[in-house]
Amino acid sequence: MNLSSVLSRPLLLMQLCVKTIFCFFNRILDRSSWTAEGLGIILAKTSFVLPLEEAKRGIKLLRDSGMEKINFSGGEPFLHEKGDFLGKLVQYCKQDLQLPSVSIVSNGSMIKEKWFQIYGDHLDILAISCDSFEETTNQLIGRTQGRKSHLDNLYKIQCWCQQYKVAFKINSVINTFNVDEDMTENIIQLNPVRWKVFQCLLIDGENAGEEALRNAERFIISDQQFQEFLDRHSSVTCLVPESNEKMRNSYLILDEYMRFLDCRDGRKDPSKSILDVGVSAAINFSGFDEKMFLKRGGKYVWSKADMKLEW
Repeated sequence: MNLSSVLSRPLLLMQLCVKTIFCFFNRILDRSSWTAEGLGIILAKTSFVLPLEEAKRGIKLLRDSGMEKINFSGGEPFLHEKGDFLGKLVQYCKQDLQLPSVSIVSNGSMIKEKWFQIYGDHLDILAISCDSFEETTNQLIGRTQGRKSHLDNLYKIQCWCQQYKVAFKINSVINTFNVDEDMTENIIQLNPVRWKVFQCLLIDGENAGEEALRNAERFIISDQQFQEFLDRHSSVTCLVPESNEKMRNSYLILDEYMRFLDCRDGRKDPSKSILDVGVSAAINFSGFDEKMFLKRGGKYVWSKADMKLEW
């Protein structure tokens, strides 16, 4: 399946998660993004960073092949050049390529108000990873930010999103340490446009297996436990759940070399880079499941211009 043929269908606008064009080696869990748009615990393995113009060339190839939504994640995407590299890509996607939707997933630790002042107009959605509203639980998980409170920072970023007209979203990975928590009150108070709730997923070579940077097996919960968490939060209207089954093959993902990653066998096997062989040749090795993309609600209102939000 190639990207242009998928996008020719009027009901399907493809979400492309460009994972870590600016990918970094993360030494500890709290410097990484637990949920890179539904991939469970992801840790970058290299310090390679594409030159800015090469990154732009790759993104333009994707746009020319029919891409309409792009999501930048990591690792922590704001880490490189204090977010300026990321901001330039966001600006390029919206201003030059006029993509309908540009979004970011971040743990929030590196975000400053100045970034919103310079680049906020070009960003549709900012998703912040928050796995618990209990500081002690965040410490157990590894979601700490030194002396800063992760939760205080979350509320601060929510205010900046409101002030600079960026749709605010929350991503949570449900695992052994937070599965019994009731997050209803805090989610309602923060009022995100979407609350993506992921079941912790094992990826061989990433967070499982002999070559993994970290072993996440102690974080894994059963399908029944995940469902019980969803039932407890059934009153939260912005909740969007993703089980392991739904997320495994329903995302198009690029790594730092702009190679599609095939996750079908519980690993992340790379294609050749789109910079070398083009999008059509590389995407055949992506393992993308179009039916699961639709089943998990991959198509939604993702441009802030269409959300009719009250700023």
